[in-house]
Amino acid sequence: MPARTIPLVDQRLLRAEPSGLPAAPLALDGALRDALGRPLRDLRISVTDRCNFRCGYCMPRERFKGHRFLPHAQVLSFEEITRTARLFMQLGVRKLRLTGGEPLLRRDLDRLVAMLAALRTADGQPADLTLTTNGSALAEHAQALKAAGLKRVTVSLDALDDAVFRRMNDADWPVADVLAGIEAAQAAGLGPIKVNMVVQRGVNDGQILPLARHFRGSGVELRFIEYMDVGSTNGWQLTQVLPSADVLQRLREMGELHPAEPAADGETAERWRWADGSGHVGLISSVTRAFCRSCSRARLSTDGRVYLCLFAHGGADLRGLLRGGADDDAVLQAIAGLWARRSDRYSELRGAAPGAAVQPAAGRVEMSFIGG
Repeated sequence: MPARTIPLVDQRLLRAEPSGLPAAPLALDGALRDALGRPLRDLRISVTDRCNFRCGYCMPRERFKGHRFLPHAQVLSFEEITRTARLFMQLGVRKLRLTGGEPLLRRDLDRLVAMLAALRTADGQPADLTLTTNGSALAEHAQALKAAGLKRVTVSLDALDDAVFRRMNDADWPVADVLAGIEAAQAAGLGPIKVNMVVQRGVNDGQILPLARHFRGSGVELRFIEYMDVGSTNGWQLTQVLPSADVLQRLREMGELHPAEPAADGETAERWRWADGSGHVGLISSVTRAFCRSCSRARLSTDGRVYLCLFAHGGADLRGLLRGGADDDAVLQAIAGLWARRSDRYSELRGAAPGAAVQPAAGRVEMSFIGG
C-alpha cells in the first residue's frame, strides 16, 4: 500500500529499514513484528498524568513541586483512546492495560472500560482488559469497573508496615486503604489479582517477607520488581537495586519454592510456586536479567504520543493524526511503520555494559507519564 501524506507525523517513521521490512505492513492477521522480530501484543494506555501519591521512584515531591499537569484539551478523550485501541488491536494487540499517573483519578473511568470491553481483535476475541492502580480508590470503584467489563487489576504496594508505606508514598496515605481496595477487587471478581512491590535496597527491602506472608495463600500473586532507572527525576543508583536472586533467597526463608510456568506469553515475571500449594510469587528482573528480546509492548501517553520503550526519550504524535482528520488506514500505516522500525533494547544494552551510561537520563520520559 503506497504511503500517503500524513500530517504531524515524521514521515521517516513510515519508511522501510535496510533489512527490507515493509514501510507500513497492516498485518491484519496479527503478524506485525518489529526490527528484532518481536510481535505487537500489548498496549498500555495512560489515561491521566496526575497521581495522588508522590513515590520517590516515580514522582518525587521535590522534583514535581509546582509541576504543571496537562490541561484537559491536551488529554485524549475516551473516544480517541477507544479508536486508537481498536486500531492497535487490528495490528495484533491482545492486551490493553489502563495506567496513569493514577488511572482512578480519571473521571468516569468505568465508561471508558465499557467502551474498550466492546472491542474485538482481528479474530473476533475481546481484549484482556486490565488496570494498574495504587489502590487508594479501588474500594470505591471495584464493583463498577467489574460491571463495565474490566477483567483484572494489578495493585502497586511497596510496604505492609503503615509507617514505611506512608513514608514511601509521601502523601500520608494509610496502607489500610490499599488493602481494603484489594479485598474489594477480590469480592468484585477482578482476578486473579497481582500486587507489585518495587524493591529498593535500604528503603523497603525489610518489607519483602511481611508482604509475602500477608499474601501467601490469599489468591493474590505478589511480584517483586527491581528498582529501575526510569525517567530522570528519581536519582536512581545501581547500589539501590536489590537483585531478584537476593529476593528469592530471602523468600526461601519462608519455605520451599519451585519454578512455575509463565502465566501468559511475553510474561515479564519469573514465577515461582510455594511447594505447599499456597500460591505463587513473581520476580521481575528488569535490571539484572533484562527481557527486552520478548517485549511486545507499546505505550500510549495521556496526550496521545506512542512510546516504544519504557526508557524512551520521545514518542510519536498520534493525537495529531486523530484530530487532523486522518482516516483509519492512515493511522494504521503510522502505527505499523513505527513498530516495523522499532529496535529498542535499552535494558539489555545497559546490562551488557554495567556502570556505563547507555544513554543520558536527561530527557527520558517519566514513568508517571506513561504508566510503567
